[in-house]
Amino acid sequence: MIKDPFILFSKKGLEIIKPLLQDDASESKGTIIICTVKGDMHDIGKNLVTMMLEGAGFNVIDLGVDLSVEKVIEQVAQVKPDILGLSALLTTTMPEMKKVIEALEEKGLRNNLKVIIGGAPVDAAFAQKIGADGFGDDATEAVKQARRLIAGKT
Repeated sequence: MIKDPFILFSKKGLEIIKPLLQDDASESKGTIIICTVKGDMHDIGKNLVTMMLEGAGFNVIDLGVDLSVEKVIEQVAQVKPDILGLSALLTTTMPEMKKVIEALEEKGLRNNLKVIIGGAPVDAAFAQKIGADGFGDDATEAVKQARRLIAGKT
C-alpha cells in the first residue's frame, strides 16, 4: 500500500487523465517495453510516458520499477518488442542503462530493437554515449521518438 500522500495523489491523477490521452487507434503502431532501471523506484514520469505512448496507439508493456538487467533481457527475449524504453531519475542509476544496452548486444537482441532512454538526469549526449537510439526529455518527445524509430524500421 502506498503511504506517501503525494505519490498516492499523483497516481490517482494519472488514472483520471489516462482516458483523455488515449485515442481510438484500432491498430497498434508497435510494441514497447518500458521500465525504470535497477536501483530506481521513481515511476511518475515513466507512467506519464506510458499513457502518452498508449494514447498514440502503441502497445506498451510496463515492467515497473527497479528492474535488473537480467529481468529486462528476459522480457525483451520473450516479448520481442520494437522499442525498449528505459527510465532513470537518479544519477546513480544511469549506468544501469548502459549495462542493459551492453547485455542486449551480448545476447544478440539489439539488432531488431530500438532503445529510448529518459529521465531527469538523462540527456541526448548521454544517450549517444551509451548507444541508445533515442532520448526523450518529456512524454511528448518520447512519443515523437517512438514514432520516428518505428517509421525507420518499416
